[in-house]
Amino acid sequence: MRRDIIMNASVAGTRIAIQETKQLAELYVELPEQERMVGDIYKGVVENVIKGMDACFVDIGLGQNAFLRFSDIGEFFEGYGPIQDDSDDIETWKMQEREKKRRKIPLVSNQEILVQITKEPINKKGARVTSEISLAGRFMVLVPGYDHVGVSKKIENVREKRRLKRLAQKIRPKGFGIIVRTVAAKKDLPVLKADMENLLRTWDKIEKKARKEKGSMLLYKDMGMVSSIIRDLFTPNVNRVIVDSRKLYREITNYLKDVSPYLVPRVELYRGLNPIFDEYGIEKEVNKTLGRKIWLKSGGYILFDQTEALVAIDVNSGKYIGRGNHDESSLKINLEAADEIARQLRLRDLGGIVVIDFIDMIAEEKRRKLVTEFRKKLRKDRAKTSTTMISEFGLIEMTRERVRPSLIFSVFEPCPNCDALGFVPSSPIVATDIEIAIRRVRTKQKERRFKLYVHPSIANYLTDGIWNRLRKMMLKYFVHIEVFSETDYPIAHFKLVSKKSGEDLSRLIKT
Repeated sequence: MRRDIIMNASVAGTRIAIQETKQLAELYVELPEQERMVGDIYKGVVENVIKGMDACFVDIGLGQNAFLRFSDIGEFFEGYGPIQDDSDDIETWKMQEREKKRRKIPLVSNQEILVQITKEPINKKGARVTSEISLAGRFMVLVPGYDHVGVSKKIENVREKRRLKRLAQKIRPKGFGIIVRTVAAKKDLPVLKADMENLLRTWDKIEKKARKEKGSMLLYKDMGMVSSIIRDLFTPNVNRVIVDSRKLYREITNYLKDVSPYLVPRVELYRGLNPIFDEYGIEKEVNKTLGRKIWLKSGGYILFDQTEALVAIDVNSGKYIGRGNHDESSLKINLEAADEIARQLRLRDLGGIVVIDFIDMIAEEKRRKLVTEFRKKLRKDRAKTSTTMISEFGLIEMTRERVRPSLIFSVFEPCPNCDALGFVPSSPIVATDIEIAIRRVRTKQKERRFKLYVHPSIANYLTDGIWNRLRKMMLKYFVHIEVFSETDYPIAHFKLVSKKSGEDLSRLIKT
């Protein structure tokens, strides 16, 4: 399967698309206002211990207290001693001791504790944290307080797994566990040792800072979205990484020269005239993904409704007219929908409880086939999923691991005109759309001077500060743009007009 990573950098943030066989499979949006938090390590102060919930709330210096379950309190914190186990999954050997924690937890108010974010804040909920800290490197993961060596399950060659385990055992420092990552396959001892030493230096800095300073604070900031994707997902089975920013290209290649030089030739700097997401057919897929309704090739369609409690997905036959009996026609649409739903779950990064209402089928054989095929499609997902059989009400209930807010919360912001019952595109996303429009116009004609009509909030976002986003945009594309505020414009709406001719350039902006 061909796999490409395509990155679009704009003045308002970075968008990262992962294509599988030229079809959009995953999309990430990194905005300056929404930095990635998963993996960050804090020194926190326990505020409330709630025994009835087997949990406590920890002040880590953010606006909302973080939530820490007793079952997520690490071994090295409790003093139980290291775990000795031969399993290959970090979660497996962490969970083995959790039952012991049912006894009284030695936590009291105002106690300091080291924690790591596992789930980012969502809406009014604070971050989810654990004191089972782990540091991820390019080739391995360092786990303080454990006595264990594991190897990624994705390395299927038995001899290679044994070889890596022997090497890891040689370099494992006392009081630390090691998980060897998939990209470590075929790497020799010096490479693994260098990665381990770098992780140990990082952990030493964290410990020293934690002992020196008092109160809640950030001790370690994990990589940003772009860097973490290169570290975790740019493996030998990725064909290309295509970037439209020279700065980003240099950062990626410089990092790879140190850790995986053989991957450097696979990184390409995009030099085309069209916007990069237009060139690779991603922009249309992105717009389709953000919609509530997804049409299927058969004529059926899927509706996605996201609430704070759960995600509801409804499959409808739409324009499809089957020639067979009802069950056969329904199975055909359901199987097509199952494939698209599995893709959309990854693409939209939907997590938590998901309830899917497929088209009803009477035959138990066909119901089982649908569930089996749906589970097969979900195997591509890196997030953990759990799926039930079809209930007596014709519903499939499932859970999908939620680590960060879904894509809709990165791309949209609550609408002030509807008391947050709907969404409008966020200012960075509108700014990105404006930049794309300018680039499209520049590729189709030589015009360099424009008038831009936008909602006042977008005008403020573009022109805020001396070295503002509008100025960066003008320097980037060698154009001059005069901004006009239009109070009656919707936030997402803008108009680009030629200053010379007064022509509305909307026809040149559309794909």
